[in-house]
Amino acid sequence: QRLKAAVHYTVGCLCQDVAEDKEMQFSKQTIAAISEITFRQCENFAKDLEMFARHAKRSTVTTEDVKLLARRSNSLLKYITQKSEEIASSNMEQKEKKKKKSIATKGGITSGEQEAAVTESEDSNMA
Repeated sequence: QRLKAAVHYTVGCLCQDVAEDKEMQFSKQTIAAISEITFRQCENFAKDLEMFARHAKRSTVTTEDVKLLARRSNSLLKYITQKSEEIASSNMEQKEKKKKKSIATKGGITSGEQEAAVTESEDSNMA
């Protein structure tokens, strides 16, 4: 119930923004209808994502499931793919930093030597 209220509130805010931008009005019934449709669509999305994961014999929904869900909207699929790649890249960078830090700590390397090693490693990756 709280989730439904949150969706209704958000839809109301979005409708208000659009109304101000386009100099028009939305009735309360229209906002309620948009909220209801949005909530039902989100329920359908959740069920579909669960089914995609279950079909792949997984208990966790992955980004691949979300991409499959968004396949009918080229612009949404492109956006999700881009964000997914950015997150993956960021995660890889974090893992590499932790790995280098852990190696430096075990080897007794000073922070200055560590920074030089990281820079050297990044330079060799660029080549």
